[in-house]
Amino acid sequence: MAPMLDALIIGGGPAGLTAALYLARFRRRVLVADDGAPRAAWIPTSHNVPFFADGIAGTEILARQAEAVGRYDVPIVGGTVTTLERARDGFVAVLEHAGAEPRRIEARRVVLATGAVDIEPDLPDLPDAVRRGLVRYCPICDGFEARGRRIAVIGHGDRGLGEAAFIARTYSDDVTLLTLGDTLELSPEQRGLAQRHGIKVIKEPVSALDMTDGRIGAVRIDGHEHRFEVLYSALGLRYRSGLAKCLGAEHDASGALRVDEHNQTTVEGLYAAGDVVRGLDQIVVAMGHSAIAATHIHNHCGPPTEDESA
Repeated sequence: MAPMLDALIIGGGPAGLTAALYLARFRRRVLVADDGAPRAAWIPTSHNVPFFADGIAGTEILARQAEAVGRYDVPIVGGTVTTLERARDGFVAVLEHAGAEPRRIEARRVVLATGAVDIEPDLPDLPDAVRRGLVRYCPICDGFEARGRRIAVIGHGDRGLGEAAFIARTYSDDVTLLTLGDTLELSPEQRGLAQRHGIKVIKEPVSALDMTDGRIGAVRIDGHEHRFEVLYSALGLRYRSGLAKCLGAEHDASGALRVDEHNQTTVEGLYAAGDVVRGLDQIVVAMGHSAIAATHIHNHCGPPTEDESA
């Protein structure tokens, strides 16, 4: 059995790698378990990360973070943590990887940085449109670059209308909400919101797409062609919070975890950072979560392991 870790970090995206960097510099024994599917890798270019005025791709962010963490000899191990249980002195996790024996890991604390997955829109003959970059998912990140264009928002309910209104009042006066056939019953207040911002609502499903130069140039709905320059999906997220939920951690109706001011969940010793946490899904926010969580772990986890073994 390997020595107990001070912290196991589950997830190798911006949140997990930031936690690893902080904890390594606090001289803590940590390990990152990474299943290799961070949501940040989908980002073509982010303009909201300070110091990168021309933008930076999500893959470049991850590469730079991994290089920085690598300077401190932090193990980043591929695989999926399939179970996480409480133990007398902390937690026990089982890490599984194809072609290898399951690995048992003991840790005093755990940082859950497993993120979330965007719900893909049901577009004809076009699976994984968000993952492939054909439909955008973050107007906070790149809405500025879409300003003044014809924009469609795919969504329904409060989330869909809310995102359409955000874009309309911030970036464009030509915004259409596409519900893809889902029922959308607007209250008088919601109808007023749509009217104030000139948001057009189309409730019929998309029957066909026109692909031009590797992008969606137009959608065909009920026999009519509608041309858009930018499409956003506002269908929400599937939060990867199952490990925490199995331990009884509190979460909202969508599965996003609730944390305190130290980014600790309602399970003592279990912290959460990044998109899996209820709140604003942004890279800089995820990094902030991890900085807070890592510092609290260091201050409440006993002496550094190097001192203990001396």
